[in-house]
Parts: sequence; C-alpha cells; structure tokens
Amino acid sequence: MYLPQELIRRKRDGGALTDNEIRWFVSGIKDASITEGQISAFAMAVFFNGMTLDERVALTLAMRDSGDVMHWPDLDGPVLDKHSTGGVGDLVSLMLGPMVAACGGYVPMISGRGLGHTGGTLDKFESIPGYNTYPDNALFERTVREAGVAIIGQTGNLAPADKRFYGIRDVTGTVESIDLITASILSKKLAEGLDALVMDVKVGSGAFMPTPAKSRALAESIVRVANGAGVKTTALLTDMNQVLALSAGNALEMAEAVAYLRGDYQDPVVHEVTLALCAEMLVSGQLASTTDAARQQLENALASGAALEAFQRMITLLGGPADFTDKAGDYLPVAPIIKPVIAERGGIVQPLQVRDIGLAVVAMGGGRTRADQVVDPAVGLTRIVRPGTQVAAGDVLAMAHVRTDDQLTDTQQRLLQAIPIADTDVTTLTAVHDRIDLDSLI
Repeated sequence: MYLPQELIRRKRDGGALTDNEIRWFVSGIKDASITEGQISAFAMAVFFNGMTLDERVALTLAMRDSGDVMHWPDLDGPVLDKHSTGGVGDLVSLMLGPMVAACGGYVPMISGRGLGHTGGTLDKFESIPGYNTYPDNALFERTVREAGVAIIGQTGNLAPADKRFYGIRDVTGTVESIDLITASILSKKLAEGLDALVMDVKVGSGAFMPTPAKSRALAESIVRVANGAGVKTTALLTDMNQVLALSAGNALEMAEAVAYLRGDYQDPVVHEVTLALCAEMLVSGQLASTTDAARQQLENALASGAALEAFQRMITLLGGPADFTDKAGDYLPVAPIIKPVIAERGGIVQPLQVRDIGLAVVAMGGGRTRADQVVDPAVGLTRIVRPGTQVAAGDVLAMAHVRTDDQLTDTQQRLLQAIPIADTDVTTLTAVHDRIDLDSLI
C-alpha cells in the first residue's frame, strides 16, 4: 500500500518511481481509488520533470495490463501492426493491413476516430454500410484468422486505465508530454499481442507534434519503450507538409483506397509511404529478409489481387457488402454539391498549410472538434494539388464535396489561404524523411 500524495511529491521533486509503485498507481486510476485531482497532479509532475526509460516502460505495461491483452498462440505467421500519429488524407491503414495480410502477416489493428484537424481510420470504415467497427472478441479473432486483418475500434476493456488517464490529461493541459503520449499509444498497441510494431510519425505543418524535433523525440521514445517492453519496433518519420492522399474526407479516402488496391490508380506519394511502412512490418516480422525483397512481395500482392481479396474478406466478415470492392461507388455516400476550388493567380504551389486544410474538412462536418460529434462521411476534398505543381489562374486546386452553398463558400476561402501560390521553385518533398530503430539510438 502506497500513499498517492507521496508518489506525486517524489515525481514533483524529480525523483523516480519503482515498477510496483507505478503499477499500484495505475490500478488506482482504473478502479477510481485515486482521484482526478491526484491524477492531474501526477500528470503535471511528469509533464515538467519527465520519466526515466524504466518508468516509461513500467507505465506502458501497467496500462496495457489494466485490461484485456490479446494472445495469438496458434497463428502460422507473425502478429504485426502500424500506428500513425495522424494527419490529413492519411489513408495508409486501409491498404496496409490487407497488403501485409496478403504477404503472410496477421494484423489485428485497433484504430481510432479523428479529432482536431486529423482524420480517423475508424470513421473511414464507418462510411461502409453494415461494417461493424465494434465486433465482439470472437468475431474480431475470427476475422483476423480468416482475412489476416481486422480493423476495428477500441473496446471498453482495452487499456481502460489509459482511457481515464487521457480524459483527465485532455482537460488539464498535459496531453503534450512525450512520456505520457508514448505510454498512451503503446499501452493500446501492445495489448493487441504483437510480435512487431511500426510507427508512422508525421513531420510538417499537418503533424500532431508541433516541430520536427518533437516528432523525432516522440519517435525515439516510442522505439525505446516498445523495444524495452519486448516488442520489436521501428519508426519512420513521414512528410505532412502536403496532404498525404489526393483526397481528405472519410468516404472519399475509402474510395481512393479501393482504387489503389484495385490497381486503378496509385498516387506516387501514397504508394511510397505505404510500401515503406509495409516493408518495415514484413522485415520486422521476418516475412522478408530485406526491404527490397519486402517491397517486391507487396507489389506482387497488389498486382495479383491478393491484397484486394484480403480487404474484401475483412469487410464481408465484419458485416459490410460482399461486393464492396467491385461496387464501392454504389455504397459510399456522395455529397450533393461537388465544385472546384479555383486558383486566383498563376505560379507554383508552395508547401501546404495542411492543418488548415484538415480544419476545412472539419468545418464541413467531416471531422470533430469534440469526441462525441457525429461526422458526415460524404463531405471532403478530392484532387488536392501537390506542392511544386505549376498552375495558371483558373486552374483547379481541389474539388470540394459539400452539403450547402455556405459550406462551399467557406471551403473555397479556407483553401485559397491554405494552398499558397508563389513564383518560388519548390524542392520536391521527400515522402519518408528518416528511419529510426533501436540500433540507431544506442
């Protein structure tokens, strides 16, 4: 038995807590024996003083173990997953899970909803009629085994201590702590029973972390802690100075993902980020010896239709239409007004204000400013211009998919501000900035 105020005082004064002390504190978060005031004081102490690597590992494992932890003892391949810090047009998970499944991996992906300017994978799947984002454990496990991939939402008993802890951090100004972000992300991911994890940490104007230095610091923290917790983990720093996909909005991104898996069109930027993350997963899971070999396997899975088949099988098992990948346009909702956003001058498109583009989608109703809001799956943007593109006055910068004329006017105004055009040449943006593994941090 410990006194919570004594543990808080030690963290306040820069001291370290033991594994047992941290586990006790986390159990009190879960069962509410520790008050919101005490939790917020602890979070603030960590915010200012940080945690040692051992403390971060202990906090992560304690929050993981506060609820269900999945086990996959009899699968014939590795259990793998990817987590992104979130961005605009970040539809990678939609293709990545089926692609890795088609190469022999199993992907039990617990995904989240969009909040703020970023989109959410779960919202994209809810644009599919009948798709069950919260199946019971039996259906979830069956889907993973039979399709190789299941993309669902967080159940109530997955890292429940983190859910309460995050809710308190959200209203006490302590969300931005890298130590607590690390434990929050990993407690849920490690509860999936993974053999390996790949982190996609965004860098740029649309990234969750405010600076490239903080994005790198988060990536390094996650790699250290996850490996310390026994799960092989690497991280890629990927670009978010442009909208990742050519679309932003739930049903629109789903349509682009289906087109990608069908081979109808694969945007080069989307393709590079997706292949890079998938290849990391295959190598970490020992399904390929090198990234080049992994990329070839992935290209084969796309070309043969195996990845598309895994995607459709997952949708069917989770209650969606059995012919969704053949007739996605018949099932996905469509906005009543689809109009262009027109360039007012000629020149070269500069790096985008991606956060503002994401907020434009939120303002249409395609995202959230509160966790309890319902999103409109039909609204959003397509044909979003890439930085470095030469445009003339009157050219299309994006297509707006909206419900009302007022939304259209607002969207056009927002995008003209968020898509700067100048006479300055733009260096081609690198899709993948860097790779971080444990060896690089030693």
